[in-house]
Amino acid sequence: MKIPAAKVVFDPRDIARVQELVAESLETGSLTLGPVTGRFEEEFAARHGAAHAVATSSGTSALEIMLRTVGVEGGEVVLPTNTFYATAAAVLHAGARPVFADISRDTFALSAATARAALSPETRAVIHVHIGGVVSSEIRDIHALCEERGIPLLEDAAHAVGCSFEGQFAGTFGIAGAFSFYPTKVVTSGEGGMILTDNAELRDEYKIYRDQGKAAFLGGEHVRLGSSWRMSEFSAAVGLVHLGRMDEAIASRRRAAHRYDAGLDPFPGLRPLIPPAPSVCNYYKYAVILPGDVDRDVLKKVMREEHGVSLSGEVYALPLHLQPVLAPYARSGLPVAEDVCSRHVCLPLYTGMTDAEVDHVLGSLKATMRGLTDRVG
Repeated sequence: MKIPAAKVVFDPRDIARVQELVAESLETGSLTLGPVTGRFEEEFAARHGAAHAVATSSGTSALEIMLRTVGVEGGEVVLPTNTFYATAAAVLHAGARPVFADISRDTFALSAATARAALSPETRAVIHVHIGGVVSSEIRDIHALCEERGIPLLEDAAHAVGCSFEGQFAGTFGIAGAFSFYPTKVVTSGEGGMILTDNAELRDEYKIYRDQGKAAFLGGEHVRLGSSWRMSEFSAAVGLVHLGRMDEAIASRRRAAHRYDAGLDPFPGLRPLIPPAPSVCNYYKYAVILPGDVDRDVLKKVMREEHGVSLSGEVYALPLHLQPVLAPYARSGLPVAEDVCSRHVCLPLYTGMTDAEVDHVLGSLKATMRGLTDRVG
């Protein structure tokens, strides 16, 4: 049995509906910022309990737009060192300096304590990242900290479509949240992103920034340093249709994740990332911390070559403060992130994954772990 690291799922009905929407766009000539994008925005906002949604060309552009709108230029932005490069890149492109903070071992995300330790008089914003679809139980404490200091809280919810904690959706705890629809995501538009906010003034600013900083779509007056951050109608068609499968996709992934939970429970030395209760996790990733004596690269190689199981990329293998391109902003004293980043793997998990596929991964992992442990012993 071959198990891929990830799989993009569109059934024939979804493909037919996407084709219908694309055909309508081609027939009318409305190819960008048209009615399909509008419907996608409306439905995405409604599904996440937000007043407004603004579609963008990517999750990265969504982050930069949010940062530019709150005015971070010349200041600092606190973010976890355990996140994708795009989070820091958006900060830099918005004219600010990234300040990397350590994380909680239980959530792979910022805690109130690690965020507080990274704040300074120059802090212009804090970005909280929901890793793997897990909304941290400390998100309200982090929000309270930012409120107390008068600092905007922004959310990088690229992994967290459809995720919630205590009934509140990711992307709605701070003043705005950015989502990604990259092909591997639980909901995809091929390429694209979305910003959620309850603030109508921010919504209007986001729309200006995404369209080259123009005051109006059909006008020629440029009032902001925006860029070409629009979502095409074709991407919106894919996203709108896939959004309709969000609940079904999350339910499928949760079933597979719970089977992993049960299968890993008696196996010593492996600790999965467990979402807090009460929450909904979409299980974009299923992360497992390995024992310290297990070589991750060897484990992945054996799983792939001997068992046909491809493990997906980590979240993340190398923290940002150790990335070469971000060396000018590196800081020491982030031991939890360095340990977590070096010692975890993400097991395959995708919509429609069968019990037999999950069991094959579990059996392969246990056999590989036993072999590596015996070798070390």
